[in-house]
Amino acid sequence: MNPSNSAMEAITSAARVSGLTDHQRQKTMVRPTGEWPDLLANGAVSGRNIGITATRHRGTATLPRLRVHWRAMKGLKGKYVLVTGATTGIGNPTAIRFAEEGCNVSINFRTNPDAARETLAAARQASAGNGHADAKHITVYGDVSKEEDVKKMFAETLAAFGRLDVLINNAGWQKQTPSEQVEMADYDGVMNTNIRGAFMCAREAVRHFLARGGGGVVLSNSSVHQIIPKPGFVSYSLSKAAMGNMTRTLALEYAPHGIRVNAVGPGAIITPINRSWKGDPVARAEVEAHIPMGRSGESYEIASVFAFLASDEASYITGQTIYACGGLTLYPEFRLNWSS
Repeated sequence: MNPSNSAMEAITSAARVSGLTDHQRQKTMVRPTGEWPDLLANGAVSGRNIGITATRHRGTATLPRLRVHWRAMKGLKGKYVLVTGATTGIGNPTAIRFAEEGCNVSINFRTNPDAARETLAAARQASAGNGHADAKHITVYGDVSKEEDVKKMFAETLAAFGRLDVLINNAGWQKQTPSEQVEMADYDGVMNTNIRGAFMCAREAVRHFLARGGGGVVLSNSSVHQIIPKPGFVSYSLSKAAMGNMTRTLALEYAPHGIRVNAVGPGAIITPINRSWKGDPVARAEVEAHIPMGRSGESYEIASVFAFLASDEASYITGQTIYACGGLTLYPEFRLNWSS
């Protein structure tokens, strides 16, 4: 049912979202009273997806809790998506988010077939739970640093789907070493996965987009370290800087063909790559003290940015890196006026 006028008058910003999983939370928002009529009028919210739970506060005021499920991102339902490194970190919730949106997802893995099967099961559940039981999801093995694996991964994806609409370059890793002690085998390993692999995947996607016509989307998981130096992680930082230039170059080269190319630059996100501090309250507090928003990010929040950039909602955006970092790229030390 739609909220009654009296209920609307009681809605305040104190209303909060509850009872959601991480993968539902990004599709849920709380809105102040005055915005409800417009949302109801334009169809963004319907009676079937609004739930109101009223609670008494000191016997006087009524503060409803609202859970509002937004309509799907425009233009994603039915699309065919390949996510590299899709079994862990940001890749896992990204694959699941696209499944929620009604996409058909090719889940790439390299080392852990059990994790791939778990991601596949989660994707199927996400699709079914959002009314897309007919969506098709597959797993594909491939080491993106190896050209033969990349070509085979694309061949298997196209054989299963018949086409590809969106590539998510997510696979990547890092290794901490003082720069003067870096072994070239480690340097090459990071660069081969993070940028060489991303380019080979983008190349195969663009070849397919050009052959079938109609455009397509290439998205890459970069980092704030695309522009912020990262001492002790020189190969990682270099790979992400290169990813920024690759994004702009491919975007400019293929814009006339309807191919959009963008990147997402996460900041401090709770993923296995940040194992050194995520489980240590003291270390985590130290990390979060540097973030203007005062907290680390969640991987589902980055998945939401990928979904937006892949959708028709972002149809006029290309060649950009969207930094989802809680303000890390804003020179946080200048929060205090120490320089003047």
